[in-house]
Amino acid sequence: MIDLFKSAARKGLFLFDPETAHGMSIAALKSGLVPVCKVPSDPRLRQMVAGIEFANPLGMAAGFDKNAEVPEALLKIGFGFTEIGTVTPKPQAGNPKPRIFRLVDDEGVINRLGFNNEGHAAAFARLSAIGGSGIIGVNIGANKDSDDRIDDYVKGIRRFYSVARYFTANISSPNTPGLRDLQARESLSALLSAVLAARDEEALKSGRKIPVFLKIAPDLTEEGMDDIAAEALSHALDGLIVSNTTLARDGLKDQRQAKEAGGLSGKPVFEKSTVVLAKIRKRVGPDLPIIGVGGVSSAETALEKIKAGADLVQLYSCMVYEGPGLAGDIVRGLSKLLDREKVSSIRDLRDRNTNYWAARNV
Repeated sequence: MIDLFKSAARKGLFLFDPETAHGMSIAALKSGLVPVCKVPSDPRLRQMVAGIEFANPLGMAAGFDKNAEVPEALLKIGFGFTEIGTVTPKPQAGNPKPRIFRLVDDEGVINRLGFNNEGHAAAFARLSAIGGSGIIGVNIGANKDSDDRIDDYVKGIRRFYSVARYFTANISSPNTPGLRDLQARESLSALLSAVLAARDEEALKSGRKIPVFLKIAPDLTEEGMDDIAAEALSHALDGLIVSNTTLARDGLKDQRQAKEAGGLSGKPVFEKSTVVLAKIRKRVGPDLPIIGVGGVSSAETALEKIKAGADLVQLYSCMVYEGPGLAGDIVRGLSKLLDREKVSSIRDLRDRNTNYWAARNV
């Protein structure tokens, strides 16, 4: 399926600017033009993470389905889970266009979207209409003009509590000025305290406790990683997502597009994000769940994230280049890799290469 996409559909989509092409992809999923991909059930890929049972470890990262338009369609093309958003309390247009740039020679993407979305009400209405049992996470953020950004995250917890299987607090986008300041230890402590208190209140009322993950940047100092790990553990956070896009531009072939402002994702961020993942795993120990994101383009790269310390993995940008068949190909490929590794569960491979990745510097 990937080869077919590369030879035909990708060429067609690449005639359009990236944001238009993305809208066309959403429309195709809505209309059913993207074929359903039934991946074989493999019990070796099934695992329990943060109290949720995942049929396979591959998810669609936030950013693709910002407004909860196609979560069920994504689950039908091979993903074990999907994450909508980032959603903010009020609708916002985001940054001026153009704001997405393909780095074709690098198979990367730079975006400076700025949390463009239709707001809580629109996403909540769509998720409320879904009756399926698939795993759909909700990625929450703050409005650019918010007077109280921490309260925006609290509002997200309260609004989506009845429809989310898990939450992600996104404090690591580089495209909302000042947002990454929430990763500083004092600010992070205040954020986690408020968000988890709201979650616990909603859990008492509903009788169900929804996990909360924190999505962090790959552009962290060693001290910054120390602080995030310490706060995650002291607040009994349910998990971390490592990582968001990077501001780094090292080693890119497309130097013209590399000059664009925004966060870089796709294949160029694989190494950097995997190093940070392993360093965070070393800091938080074996029990805290971690979702690895950044440059996942194949079964091999997905498994390497797991070997570096991830329980689950997500992708988005690499599907721009590989097409909608990528999820199914990765899941089937993971089964073949487990045959080769001769293990009874993918969990048995987690942390196998953590020390190798954690020792690297990028």
